[in-house]
Amino acid sequence: MTIRRFNLLTIITINLFIAICIQKYSIADNNFDVSEIGEAFTGGTGTVFVKNKNAYSLPLKNIRTENRINFFVGNSMFRRVWLPPSTLYKAKDGLGPFFNADSCQSCHINDGRGHPPSLSWPGDDAISLVIALAIPPQNEFQKKQLETLQIKSFPDPNYGSQLSDFATEGVMPEGKVMIEYDYFPIAFDNGKVVNLRKPNFSISNLKYGKLHPDIQISARIAQPITGLGLIEGISDRDILMNIDPNDEDKDGVSGKANRVRNEITDELVLGRFGWKASQPSILQQTTDALYHDMGLSSTFSSQSNNCSKIQIDCQSIATGNSSDYDNVEVSNEQIDLMIFYQKHLSPPGRRDVNNKEVLKGKKIFFESGCNSCHVQKFTTSRDIENPSLSEQVIWPYSDFLLHDMGKDLADNLNEFNATGSEWRTPPLWGIGLTNVVNGHTNFLHDGRAQNILEAILWHGGEAENSKNKILKLSLSEVDQLIRFINSL
Repeated sequence: MTIRRFNLLTIITINLFIAICIQKYSIADNNFDVSEIGEAFTGGTGTVFVKNKNAYSLPLKNIRTENRINFFVGNSMFRRVWLPPSTLYKAKDGLGPFFNADSCQSCHINDGRGHPPSLSWPGDDAISLVIALAIPPQNEFQKKQLETLQIKSFPDPNYGSQLSDFATEGVMPEGKVMIEYDYFPIAFDNGKVVNLRKPNFSISNLKYGKLHPDIQISARIAQPITGLGLIEGISDRDILMNIDPNDEDKDGVSGKANRVRNEITDELVLGRFGWKASQPSILQQTTDALYHDMGLSSTFSSQSNNCSKIQIDCQSIATGNSSDYDNVEVSNEQIDLMIFYQKHLSPPGRRDVNNKEVLKGKKIFFESGCNSCHVQKFTTSRDIENPSLSEQVIWPYSDFLLHDMGKDLADNLNEFNATGSEWRTPPLWGIGLTNVVNGHTNFLHDGRAQNILEAILWHGGEAENSKNKILKLSLSEVDQLIRFINSL
């Protein structure tokens, strides 16, 4: 007990020291000659400094020893390959009838980023890419539901809110995703030309009738899950401090909060997870993915299967519900372990924070206005139950708000307050290790950007001014900016 108190006291003391130093040597001083105190510690005192393929998969360094077993058991749950309903494997059965993947790790590869099918399409599958489906409100009542945030969006009548391209035996998969790319150049003032690719998605082999004539289709790759507990630990107040819906400071950036429905309390709360910040918590994001991505029921899902009303053969398939597991397919205990695992994943520590080229790139990042959305740091709230997440100074480089990114990135699919052109600012921590962990550098919601520079050049809307500043950089300045982002 004495040792535990000492460790906790030490953690709090170190955190307070870092917070004081950061306050004293803040970025407001415009000193880009050296890094800020504590800047390398992306996830606070729990930061782990690893640069290999496991960089996204390690527990926070300050996690209590007695809690590490929960982390590793939760990891095994996250990696578990789920099987179709069976009398032999009750602990891990219940997959389907429709599914996009058979494990969480299939999409969040090494706890990292998914990818669109490669250019060997259709030889490569779309297992870490999900196709979201929605339709506009069809009458005044539905319009009112959407306006009052009673519902996130309206699903397709035949195929629901997500296309499933896999199914268990006895059920036909819903369809197959097809993708084609258009290419066009964008030029820097320095003469550098980058060819951007724009994906065009379509769905073939539809087995359950036509899609709605007003169907809205949005492709989404899986996001990294590092640092989720730290993100959840940021207070609503601190996130809302950055909203500016009317752009009162006239910087062209007008961050907006997404108000979403907490399905447990039935209250409207701040959304902070997902591409459009449409999920309020790790719990809700996890149970939603279990149900829609893998067809697994839990006490949090309203139905025992993920079939639509017209999918009769799907509805007749046996479930994996078991009295041993809360009469569902994934028990509350199993969900708790998966959430504990995700909460305590450490974002990787920074690299080369005092490298002169990196510091020059950081200056360009700030002077271009990138930090207007990619806010560099927060301090998490006090958390007695999870001391490793408590009062941590973290560096996610995100404001977790919605921003209009322009018509070129718009998917025209609304989610609660988020319009078709609005996206949550994704955190940048760990982005420079994407290729090491996941073997690719595909970015943005549908993976269209093939590297960081392409991702920047797709920015429009509120980020148009920042992009135009970057287009005026010299070749060496572009390289410095990318080096800085790769150091995150």
